[in-house]
Amino acid sequence: MLDANIKNQLQNYLTRLTTPVVLTASLDDGAKSREMYELLQEIAALSPLVSLNSDGQAARRPSFGIGRPNEAARIAFAGIPMGHEFTSLVLALLQTGGHPVKAETEVLAQIGALRGPLHFEVFVSLSCHNCPDVVQALNVMALTNPSITSVMIDGALFQDEIDARQIMGVPSVYLNGEPFGNGRMSLEEILAKVDSEASAERARAKLADAEPFDVLVVGGGPAGSAAAIYAARKGIRTGVLAERFGGQVLDTLAIENFVSVSRTEGPKLGMALEQHVKDYDVDVLNLQRAHKLVPAQNGGLAEVHLDSGAVLKSRAVILATGARWREMGVPGEAQYKNRGVAFCPHCDGPLFKGKRVAVIGGGNSGVEAAIDLAGIVSHVTLLEFADSLRADAVLQAKLASLPNVAIIKSAQTREVLGDGQKVTGLVYRDRASDSDHMLELEGIFVQIGLLPNTEWLKDTLALSPRGEIEVDARGQTSAPGIFAAGDATTVPFKQIIIAMGEGAKASLGAFDYLIRQQPA
Repeated sequence: MLDANIKNQLQNYLTRLTTPVVLTASLDDGAKSREMYELLQEIAALSPLVSLNSDGQAARRPSFGIGRPNEAARIAFAGIPMGHEFTSLVLALLQTGGHPVKAETEVLAQIGALRGPLHFEVFVSLSCHNCPDVVQALNVMALTNPSITSVMIDGALFQDEIDARQIMGVPSVYLNGEPFGNGRMSLEEILAKVDSEASAERARAKLADAEPFDVLVVGGGPAGSAAAIYAARKGIRTGVLAERFGGQVLDTLAIENFVSVSRTEGPKLGMALEQHVKDYDVDVLNLQRAHKLVPAQNGGLAEVHLDSGAVLKSRAVILATGARWREMGVPGEAQYKNRGVAFCPHCDGPLFKGKRVAVIGGGNSGVEAAIDLAGIVSHVTLLEFADSLRADAVLQAKLASLPNVAIIKSAQTREVLGDGQKVTGLVYRDRASDSDHMLELEGIFVQIGLLPNTEWLKDTLALSPRGEIEVDARGQTSAPGIFAAGDATTVPFKQIIIAMGEGAKASLGAFDYLIRQQPA
């Protein structure tokens, strides 16, 4: 099942085991069980410290647990963890076998103090690039605390459970049988949700002791990371405030236009950005949200107010808050988000296998989504507001060649329809005839661009009609000492490499501003 190259790599990894690992399979007579057992046999043959038995009693079959001798397994995989989840499998093997878990000491201590039992179930699709982060975080929690268990469930294999729980988006996490969260979550985010009071108190204590910064960067995406690195290299006190480090790049699948790197993926790039920032003396304040900016007055310090109630002060501020998926803003959209309304075709597409879906948007992202989905679902309807598609010609030609795709132009989505539990259709207006039409379908993928995260700055800085922060050639905003970079600004062409360059430029602009200020 594993090719020779993968086997060699895995065998090399398994030399890092220091304690025995037991694989316990729960199987039936199906083809998938035979495939799983073959995989587990191959793994067990690669290390004398890995053993396999097939007497598991788990209700989900096929599935297997990873544990230690004479202990109940606290990590399980229901389904065959290939694709993006193969890394989760390898890490689970290594960490169960004694390889150190990568997490801050205080985070591990907080996990160890949690009171259980806490049983996590995370439904995934094997093509989802956000799912492994959640699976791996929950596995770390299970390894750290004996009262915590975690199981990854392949939604495509256990479709009955997906239908019964009406799961329309992955990753979808349940805690003790109740819905817990959807979408990508880091270990710290999950812990903050499970243990909210302790996490909030830790954050408040850390922020209360923060000295004023020379440069405070708000945002941890490509622009914010570049700004922080360039500031830190100047030897000045630098801080990064991030709601989630990596920003929207974490939701990006294939990145093939990042110069000098032929191909990478968003989560991988996001981790590299964070690590690069941490290579310098930068105070990273993660999982924190800003809600108010007070520019400096009379040579004083600028203030950034956080949702937690803390206030951070800095001589200069660089805003790199990025953007988020633009929503349609029609009735029913919010009600059925993650219940048929989705934004990531790579993550959620497999959940709509054999069903009818719509894609909203005729740009590159919309047409690419429709092409991808056409190979999974029974039918795709692409709706474009304008009277022509905006995607590249080669993408339009590919889309037109697919037999199960319909294209409707001059279509304005008016309403998302549902039965109270899930999407059942949508209403659109034909802008040419001014008549309304209804489409029956089970999923809607929204691909209509980005919205800058700048609402909190509306009464503080000059913004464009589209809500973007207006900046000059040095990244300076309308307020002295306040700079901005990346997708939140008026700089055209929202690309990762451009955001990084703008972050560096804004940081150099901020440093130039600081050295020209008169000493207090």
